[in-house]
Amino acid sequence: MEPNETVSSTVATTSSQSPPEQSEAERAKWITLNVGGQRFTTTRLTLTNREPNSMIARMFDQDQLKPADQDAQGAYLIDRNGFYFRPVLDYLRHGRVVYDKNVNLQGVLEEARYYGLDGLVQQIIDIEQADVSLTRLDFIRTLVTSSHTTELRFQGVHLPGMNLSKLDLRNINFKFACLSHCNLSNADLSGCCLERAELRSANLEGANLNSAFVACADLQGANLKCCDLTSCSLENANMKGATLEGSVMEGVSLRVANLKSANMRNCSLYKADMAGANLEGCDLTGCNLAEANLRGANFKGARLEKLVAPVHMSQIDI
Repeated sequence: MEPNETVSSTVATTSSQSPPEQSEAERAKWITLNVGGQRFTTTRLTLTNREPNSMIARMFDQDQLKPADQDAQGAYLIDRNGFYFRPVLDYLRHGRVVYDKNVNLQGVLEEARYYGLDGLVQQIIDIEQADVSLTRLDFIRTLVTSSHTTELRFQGVHLPGMNLSKLDLRNINFKFACLSHCNLSNADLSGCCLERAELRSANLEGANLNSAFVACADLQGANLKCCDLTSCSLENANMKGATLEGSVMEGVSLRVANLKSANMRNCSLYKADMAGANLEGCDLTGCNLAEANLRGANFKGARLEKLVAPVHMSQIDI
């Protein structure tokens, strides 16, 4: 077989036999592209349907831009790297990134940006972020080679959904880290810095957060049931809808924190600083609020039944 007789479903070549003549409608439907010397045959619909606002869609939309020049065989000439165009074309066909291990994703990313394929760009970025994310095993390897007094810096790491349960994570810097939906149940986070960390819907049940710095963190919908939050700083934290039932929170700082609709049943809040906190609709049934600072706190709609110690109501805005 001659070299130019090879036939592929993706790459088009000429055959030794003359192809049958095509009708005008067929020629309008099927398009051959010459991308950096490699030929690809596809349909006009494939190029225009996935992302109609992209540059490549506008090139081959009959009502918009004029397509590129054509070679002697009628293929449209595109001065780009054909090696990276195959994953681009596959994306246009089925909407997913499919590539061989020997293909550099950075090359595909540059082609996606050139053709204006925003959806493909985002998929590649997501793949690259997932590839660089740490795993539980990576964490364990780091922990076993360091002392709990060693300052480990994981500031800004992206670890959504990771299982870090029962690990000794004392004194680690997780500032700005994304830990949403993480499993941190029964983990030791004492002395950790979780300032401005993303902990939405994270599971911290039974975790030790003694003396941790969690100011301005996002803990919406998080599970902090039966946690040790003694002397923990949660100033200005967003804990809307969080569950803290049965937690030890003596000396905790909740200044201007948002605890709207949170479940704080049976929590020990002895000497807690809750000045300016939003406790609207919060369930504080059975809590110990002895010597707690409640100045300016919003208790509208809060449940204050069966409190362990009496509260000075003159300092509560109801």
